[in-house]
Amino acid sequence: MSARQPITIVGGGLAGLSLGIALRKNGVPTHIIEAGDYPRHRVCGEFITGLDDATIDKLAVGPAFNAAGCHPSVTFYLHGSAIGRQTLPSPARAISRYILDARLAELFTAAGGRLSTHTRFTSPSFEPGWVQTNGRRRIHASPWIGLKLHVRNLATTDGLELHLGDSAYVGLSAVEDGWINVCGMFRRRPGLEFDRDDALPAYLRDSGLSLLAERLAAAEIQPGSRSAVGGFAFDRRITGNDGVQLGDACAMIPPFTGNGMAMAFTSSALALDPLVAWSRGECSWSETVRTIRDSLTREFKLRLTSAAVLHPFLLTRIGQRCLETAARSGLLPLRPLYQLLH
Repeated sequence: MSARQPITIVGGGLAGLSLGIALRKNGVPTHIIEAGDYPRHRVCGEFITGLDDATIDKLAVGPAFNAAGCHPSVTFYLHGSAIGRQTLPSPARAISRYILDARLAELFTAAGGRLSTHTRFTSPSFEPGWVQTNGRRRIHASPWIGLKLHVRNLATTDGLELHLGDSAYVGLSAVEDGWINVCGMFRRRPGLEFDRDDALPAYLRDSGLSLLAERLAAAEIQPGSRSAVGGFAFDRRITGNDGVQLGDACAMIPPFTGNGMAMAFTSSALALDPLVAWSRGECSWSETVRTIRDSLTREFKLRLTSAAVLHPFLLTRIGQRCLETAARSGLLPLRPLYQLLH
């Protein structure tokens, strides 16, 4: 059997690590370059909807989800008041990125993959055999900021809560060891003053979510879990004309869908077979790039378009009142919306 062409993955998040594991299971020499290290906290909702068992099996990442939580329902809040509880069409998996990424990194190295941490990719272009999974497309003057921390001893009404505020929403997801991930997306408020420790409570209060801020004040905060991210935006474009881009580097869906983590894994599963074929010398790199991009477009175009329409609506007072009316009356079309967004 002829030698396989190696593949280098830039970015060791969900997409990069899961692809690396699957490539190694297929005998492909694989090197992952990661700027950070493991374990570490990331700004992420830490609940996954729309990820099927077939994708997990194809990527051989099942062990990383051992003892993951399961949330069958979500409770919606508007400015601190519960407005409705809905059963999810498919239960959400819940696991912290602190645990999940570290487990995936261990699976990759155990499969014989080469992992370089604390290493930044500095080349201006990607050569054949290089895959980009190094996160969101960064933009200047982004209107959004993401904030996250883990708390314990926090009274909750459901394993999964979604709180809507003024140009903001915050998700609460119970993860492992009694910790609850509190992750919010807020429109930047340049005049808002706060220090690092008070960033999330300050944004909660300024977004009309003071009741949630009071709940957090009475809870135990996990040291080192405070995280922030900026310079991101959402659109319906699929990138990858000039190379293979997966996960958030391909497209970033608004976090209210709970589908961002699932999209990272799915994008890697879609890229796997074409990349293995290229490694075996069965097709050109340009053919591989085109095949992967076409697959990503078919899979994600509808959900990205739907999310792009719903996202700004959920952040307006009119949209939130419509959601409240539908939720309180039991008329919220969760299943059709779930199908559009997943």
